[in-house]
Amino acid sequence: MKKLFALLTLVLVATGVAAQSGTIRGTVISTKNNPIEYVTITLGHNGTTKGTLTDSRGNYEIRNISPGTYTLKASSVGYKTREIRIVVDAGGVTTLPDITLPEQQEQLREVVVAGNRTNKYAQKESTYVSKLPLKDIENPQVFNSIGSQLLEDQVITGFNDAIRNAPGVTMLWEPTGRASDGAGYFSVRGFAVQPTMLNGLPSLTNGSPDLANTDRIEVIKGPSGTLYGSSLISYGGLINIVTKKPFNMFKGNVSYTAGSYGLNRVTVDVNTPLSTEKNINLRVNGAYHTQNSYQDAGFRRSFFFAPSLSYEVNDKLSFLVNAEIYNGRSTNQTMLFLDRVNPIGAHNIDELGYDHKRSYTSNDLYIDNPSYSFQAQMNYKLSETWTSQTVLSNSSAKSEGYYSYLTESTTAAETAADVTLNDGMVFGRYISDQNSETIGTDIQQNFIGDFKIGSVRNRMVVGIDYLKTTVTSNNSPYILNGMVYMGGTDMETFNRDILGITDPSQYTDDSGVLTAAGTDALLANGKISPSRAIQEIFSVYASDVINILPELSAMASLRVDRFWDNSYNQTAFSPKFGIVYQPVIDQVAIFANYMDGFTNIGPREEVRNSVSSFRSFDPEHATQLEFGTKLNLFNDKLTATLSYYDIKVADMLLRVDDPTADNPTDFYYAKNGEQRNKGFEALVNASPVKGLNLIAGYSYLDSKLEKGTEDLVNRRPEGAGPVNTANLWAGYQFSTGKLKGFGIGFGGNYAGENKIMNRNTVGTFTVPEYTVLNASAFYGTEDFRITLKLNNITDEEYYTGWSTINPQLTRNLAAGFSYNF
Repeated sequence: MKKLFALLTLVLVATGVAAQSGTIRGTVISTKNNPIEYVTITLGHNGTTKGTLTDSRGNYEIRNISPGTYTLKASSVGYKTREIRIVVDAGGVTTLPDITLPEQQEQLREVVVAGNRTNKYAQKESTYVSKLPLKDIENPQVFNSIGSQLLEDQVITGFNDAIRNAPGVTMLWEPTGRASDGAGYFSVRGFAVQPTMLNGLPSLTNGSPDLANTDRIEVIKGPSGTLYGSSLISYGGLINIVTKKPFNMFKGNVSYTAGSYGLNRVTVDVNTPLSTEKNINLRVNGAYHTQNSYQDAGFRRSFFFAPSLSYEVNDKLSFLVNAEIYNGRSTNQTMLFLDRVNPIGAHNIDELGYDHKRSYTSNDLYIDNPSYSFQAQMNYKLSETWTSQTVLSNSSAKSEGYYSYLTESTTAAETAADVTLNDGMVFGRYISDQNSETIGTDIQQNFIGDFKIGSVRNRMVVGIDYLKTTVTSNNSPYILNGMVYMGGTDMETFNRDILGITDPSQYTDDSGVLTAAGTDALLANGKISPSRAIQEIFSVYASDVINILPELSAMASLRVDRFWDNSYNQTAFSPKFGIVYQPVIDQVAIFANYMDGFTNIGPREEVRNSVSSFRSFDPEHATQLEFGTKLNLFNDKLTATLSYYDIKVADMLLRVDDPTADNPTDFYYAKNGEQRNKGFEALVNASPVKGLNLIAGYSYLDSKLEKGTEDLVNRRPEGAGPVNTANLWAGYQFSTGKLKGFGIGFGGNYAGENKIMNRNTVGTFTVPEYTVLNASAFYGTEDFRITLKLNNITDEEYYTGWSTINPQLTRNLAAGFSYNF
């Protein structure tokens, strides 16, 4: 009731504001006195804009305009742009004289907006969320956008820090670099997902994406199988990186950031026209990054190069080609895997006694993760209402080098040595020499329309999609490279009875061989079993947004996928529905959606009576019901999204261990799991006064496996993340006076306690809640910017995990200098 009352209050306030506002109406015609359809009408005032499109009769209307003097701009492809000054009175309707646009052959250009928007952290539309150019307020799906301006203000140099600005998104695993799924894992609405999308297309990586070519990061919430399939996304949503695009003028930027633990980062961004007509444009982004670990060993080195080329042949045909080439070398991030079968030896960080400054690796044991992504797009305007979009993407991700991890082995070590430790835990270090490549090729053909049937406007996308992935592996098997003892005082038992060391002067808490030569000797006898797996998916989809009334629209979508490889084939259907009602058009929207996601399930190995066999299962489905409100108030100074969602997976595939005395390794799969994730999310972007911008988010998530295996049923899934999370950043820059150009920023993240291990048999391990605070100070002009940033001000010792314990970065300082030319 409190939430409903708050929503009604906002609607009433917005309606009251609208009552004091004015309305303008008018018509746009050609020199032949014919009405012009789909003319873009924008209304500018003090750095803010409102806009609309003309209808089939050339008419337009903009409501809820504050009294004052404005510049009205009318523009359309093939016509000259007109600007006029107008005055809007309170509470009245102003009918403007007809605007006449002379014809001309004009080409589309990308509009580059400088950083003087009032609400610079807000992203009000996206062409990727619904594969249509929809405003956020008219889209029944929720998405969060993290723009380059916010990343610059926060001095963000890594993807993991950038994604913290999206409500309810928490890191589960650091990038491991290992074969096939070496990128980081993040929890979105309680389900694990990796950053696998670039400009709405598949883009593979086994490392961490570099941000040098990033215009914004979009976190698209909810099961999105209808438009994006299933192979590279999750039931919680997907992470889409939108790259920088070329434009028609010469501009550039070079920046340097230095900081704690040997941080050195150089980035370059240069854009230039390649033709006198400025219809061929090239943009090149690059970065070199190096940083050591805050622990006793560890590093990351990377080189990134991203060229992009646009060619606008005429007002109907255009091409865009972009590529990203990345080569990264790093040691594995510290991850302590807890025992998933036997009772765990500790239940929280204090009991574990882990020293978070220990890495348990060496700089000799690193892994290389070269990758590339290539995308090509052709747009052709078939008519005034339909556009053809043909896209191709090809990407590759490799893993070459050592991948290692620590896994709890106390029970196994004690059993092997026939001893019992009085305290402490034993972890085994397992290591593999990775040699793997994953290649993905995707081809899409979309037809995008904006047309009317009678008086009803339809915005539609119809597409076909073909995706092929090939995984080639020549990895070595995993070998045990030493044991690690932590969290106790029983060093004598560990060394004497488990390691066999009798001389107390030789006692150690780590018996591993942490040199490349020593590790290679351990791996020398491992037999490599080469493998190659190919999967192909052919899909057809359609989505239509229907404007039933100016304030009421509905979305209906459907996708059909056909999967096949050498051993099986499957077909999956995925529907999607949504509705948006705007009681105050372009300012207040109430929305609801029903969305579907699915997982293709290939043959799974089962062992019964010690005999191995494979069995196939139908695709698994998740459905979401969601409703909420979106606000865009006070001339764009306040935007907000508040929503409640309920995601249900009714037919989860679960592994069931079924050991017996005669067959201790028996297990099988059952499609009888049921998981429920329900939650509330809120995101607010605001600029209450000139120079002040803030973004704030909150998420509450209730997640439970309601049906399933005895070990997990009625428990919170380990990948769900914390119940409560929040994020905040506020930045203020002086625009006048002696302090003009100077600014400060402050914010941080909160996460509640997190049950990273939560099973009936092995027990529960909980990492504590944390609050990480950050602050910055900067000075900027049109030509340059200097920034100082302090992260983790209180030096909080905190952890994340997913049946693992992952220590996070301590307090650190970064200073940056950026120059525009």
